[in-house]
Amino acid sequence: MTTPEVKRKLTAILSADVKGYSRLMGEDEVGTIRTLTAYKEVMAGFIQRHRGRVVSTAGDSVLAEFASVVDAVQCAVEIQKELKTRNADLPESRKMEFRIGINLGDVVEEGDTIYGDGVNIAARMESLAEAGGVCISGTVYEHIKNKLALGYEYLGEQTVKNIAEPVRVYHVRMEPGAPVPRVAAEKRVKTRQWQRVALSLGVVLIVVVVAFGVWRLYLRPVLPPVGVASKEKMAFPLPDKPSIAVLPFKNLSGESEQEFLADGITESVIGAISRVSGLFVVASNSVFTYKGKPMKVQTVSAELGVRNILEGTVQRAGNRLRVNAQLIDAITGRHLWSEKYDREMKDVFSVQDDISKEILTSLRVKLLEGEQARVWAKGTSNLEAYLKFLHAYDHFRSMNKNNMILTRQICEEAIALDPNYEPPYSLIGCSHLIDLWFQWWGESPRVSMKKSVAVLERAIALNPASDFAYANLCHLYLVQERHDESVTAGEKAIALNPNGDYNMALLGITFNYIRRPEEALTLFKEAQRRNPYCPAWYIHNMGMSYGRLGRWDEAIAECKRALERKPDHFPALVVMAVVYGLAGRLDEGRAVAAEILKINPKYSLEALPTPYKHKSDAEAVRDILRKVGIPEKSPPK
Repeated sequence: MTTPEVKRKLTAILSADVKGYSRLMGEDEVGTIRTLTAYKEVMAGFIQRHRGRVVSTAGDSVLAEFASVVDAVQCAVEIQKELKTRNADLPESRKMEFRIGINLGDVVEEGDTIYGDGVNIAARMESLAEAGGVCISGTVYEHIKNKLALGYEYLGEQTVKNIAEPVRVYHVRMEPGAPVPRVAAEKRVKTRQWQRVALSLGVVLIVVVVAFGVWRLYLRPVLPPVGVASKEKMAFPLPDKPSIAVLPFKNLSGESEQEFLADGITESVIGAISRVSGLFVVASNSVFTYKGKPMKVQTVSAELGVRNILEGTVQRAGNRLRVNAQLIDAITGRHLWSEKYDREMKDVFSVQDDISKEILTSLRVKLLEGEQARVWAKGTSNLEAYLKFLHAYDHFRSMNKNNMILTRQICEEAIALDPNYEPPYSLIGCSHLIDLWFQWWGESPRVSMKKSVAVLERAIALNPASDFAYANLCHLYLVQERHDESVTAGEKAIALNPNGDYNMALLGITFNYIRRPEEALTLFKEAQRRNPYCPAWYIHNMGMSYGRLGRWDEAIAECKRALERKPDHFPALVVMAVVYGLAGRLDEGRAVAAEILKINPKYSLEALPTPYKHKSDAEAVRDILRKVGIPEKSPPK
């Protein structure tokens, strides 16, 4: 066996163990593992900031090395100050504090592993410190006593486990007048026999987590250790521009009713950066499929086909808002940027803007002239109106009759608070459009259309840069058979938000109805690339594009894929029935028609929206549906 090369270097090593780990695992195994993962991320962040290197994270420990003693001590002090700030508003039973020990001495280095008396002494320094404190050995003190603006209290010589000679111990005073902890001496024991491979001079910083009760509030985003994604294993080719997915911010408030705030911040950040043409952004529908799931950064990167991942947490306590965010390059595993915001709730808009700006800066995305105003536009200075809108949008996503009614009610409340705030108008307009397609939800198609026109026109008057309003106007014009105006509005929406998958999909629908299926197909593919977990209606409309092109098998396959995503999605069944009929497979078309009427017994040809530019196309669709068994009129009530 070849003896490893002997190296001598000045190094700092961080090692962490959890006090009471077995008990915590017994009480809440999943929660303890998630919390431990969070702590490791916190430590890794400070270590990286102080030019350190994580050596290992096996089990409940962390081992890392630094370039100097000064870096090691500064890192330890900043960790303690950070935790003190975060724990200030928490009850004692929910706090988790660190105790830290630092040593300078000989360590054994074998490959990437470091061990020996230097590590042992650091561990003993930790055991002599109280929670929230830092203890250092005499050798560390001699190196830093005149270099850092800290205070030191001599605790005497201590006999520590596994070390033959007593060790001088100092307590680090991080604040003037801080009390000195009591120290319990330990009995001497014989030194373990260490394998002698190579000796090097090192600095050892050991941190042990001390748990007081079961703490469920995580210090930073609860993230698994960052791995590296492989370009070769991407589900989609990486775009030729900076690409990013913003994962749903985690709600740490302990109250489920605050979920909409975390989701709203996520949506707002996505909305802001999506409007920048130099960036590829995954749509919110797709990233929200990861909500509440412990996912590795490299897995998300590979599944969505993007290089960069933003993660974050949100915590609201009364009038205070605490947001943590970090941006990770999944290809290299490198943290590009991280920040914490501790603000008043009224500053939520500036926090969202700051996060968006940091993303664009970190990814070196150049803003084109005129984009700046669109990216940072807020729309309202009324916090309650904004929160009302987030609450309404939370209901809107559920897409059922009762929640659609609630959406409109809450949006009206937001408008009452700020009549000049555009998003609630756009959302109301969209809800009425849904009534037009699912006619049993609204009062009547005529009433739904009239209401939709009024609120969408108001939305655009308030905010001419609202791509959401223009996209919905595109669809409204289609239903009204104002085809040229529909195309103009749809193209305007895409120009305002080049990453808007929703905008692409709605313009694609218009193209299907005006005999431009090739362009529709391109848009649906682009929309699904940005939103891999898109709604079923994106997919069945792409099936319609294939059908308009006479590509029957592909059209049917897309309709089936839409039904896999949402088994009761009857619009996919309608398209499938038409395609089977056009392909001459009438028996299969009749079987599908029976499923349509089973899901919606009131469905009929008179309820079928057919806003085709060419009336012969509409009549051909009706004729096929008659042949497969769809009735002319709905049955009497």
